[in-house]
Amino acid sequence: MQPLDALYLSPHLDDAALSCGGQIAEATRQGRRVLVVTLFAADEPEAPPSDLARALHAAFGLDHGIVAARRAEDEAAMRELGCDSERWTETEGIYRLDPQSGAPLYPTLEALFGSPVPADDPLVETLHRRLADLPPAARVVAPLGVGGHVDHAIVRRAAERQFGPATLCYYEDYPYVQRPLALWGVLRWRRGWRSAVEPFGAMALEAKLEAIASYDSQVKPLFGDHARLRRKVMMHRRRLGGERLWRRAATSRKERKQA
Repeated sequence: MQPLDALYLSPHLDDAALSCGGQIAEATRQGRRVLVVTLFAADEPEAPPSDLARALHAAFGLDHGIVAARRAEDEAAMRELGCDSERWTETEGIYRLDPQSGAPLYPTLEALFGSPVPADDPLVETLHRRLADLPPAARVVAPLGVGGHVDHAIVRRAAERQFGPATLCYYEDYPYVQRPLALWGVLRWRRGWRSAVEPFGAMALEAKLEAIASYDSQVKPLFGDHARLRRKVMMHRRRLGGERLWRRAATSRKERKQA
C-alpha cells in the first residue's frame, strides 16, 4: 500500500470537512496524499427506530434515502478538498439497536451525547481491526470528542487502540467546540496536552467553505443558512489563525520517543 501523508478519521459524513477542511485542502494543493475515512456511513433502517431519528430526519429535510443523499454530499465535499475518501458501512448511533432487546441504544439527545453504552464495546473492537488494514500514514488525525457525541468517542477509542494515543493528532470537533467550556471539559483544562495551529490560505479557506456547503442537508440545522455558514467558519478561522490540533504531551522517555 502506498503510504499516506495524512489520514483523517471522520465519524460522520461531514466531520472531517467541518473540523479539518482547511488543512486538508492546503495539503492537497501542495501535492500531499490525504485520505479521509468516514466510519459511520451505512444506510439508515427502513423505519426510523426512535423519535430522535425521526426528528433528525425532519431537520435534514430528507424523508428517504437519507444516508445515500449524505454520501453524495460527502463525495462532492471531498472533491472540493481534493483528497481521497472511503465510506465504511457501520451504522451511526441514532440507528443502532440493542442486540438483546432490539431497543434503540441512544433514544434521546441526552443519551447520544453521553457515554457509549457497553453494548457498543464490540463495535470499538471491530473498528480497531478495520483501522489496521488502512495504508500507513505519516500522521493520523482523530476526533477529540468535543461535544460528547458517542460516535466521536467510539472512533477516538478505536483509533487510540490501533495507533496509540501518544502518536495521534486530535482535531477539535466543529461546531461543538464553539460551545462555552466544551473544549476544556474534554482536555481537563489542558493538563497533559499541547496544541498547534494548522494555518491555511485563502484558496484553502474557499475550498473548505465550498466543501461544507456541499452538505446541503446539514447547513440549516448547523448554521441556519449559507450566509451564516460562511460568516461563522471565517470567524472561527480568523480567531484561531487556522485549525487547531492537539497531541498528548509526552510524560515519559518512551512517550517522548513515540511523539
